[in-house]
Amino acid sequence: MASVARRKLMLPEDVIQVLIEVADRARVFSHAPYSRYRVGAALLAASGKVYSGVNVENASYGLAICAERTAYVKAVSEGERAFVAIAVVTENGGAPCGACRQFMAEFGLDTWVIIADSTRRYEITTVGALLPQAFTPAQLALPRKRSARAQTRRAQ
Repeated sequence: MASVARRKLMLPEDVIQVLIEVADRARVFSHAPYSRYRVGAALLAASGKVYSGVNVENASYGLAICAERTAYVKAVSEGERAFVAIAVVTENGGAPCGACRQFMAEFGLDTWVIIADSTRRYEITTVGALLPQAFTPAQLALPRKRSARAQTRRAQ
């Protein structure tokens, strides 16, 4: 997968390495007392700014938040809406979970996803490749019904 993506990749190697570094360094701030699975993320916005995120677990497991979503929430709360790439670093190079894939799809299927392990080995894909047939805002673009009042005015 990495070799195919690299041929089309418009992301310089030094940018990839910086994102991996930021994500890896963020892992130390992870709050993972239950799984002990520390995840760090680094999200590159189209503005050029990088937002880091970590997984934050909760005793009520369903309330945990993943590193990827943390990075996106931080960026969106600062006004960002367009993203270029996200690096996700775990001990063993685990890929984003399904919830994170869907969350990332909200902001673009072409966003590069760099999946790295703690030795900095990585592979690159896209959100769209990770989540084929994603549910996106386009599915919510339903035709609007005209109100009876608008139809009456139009007929006159």
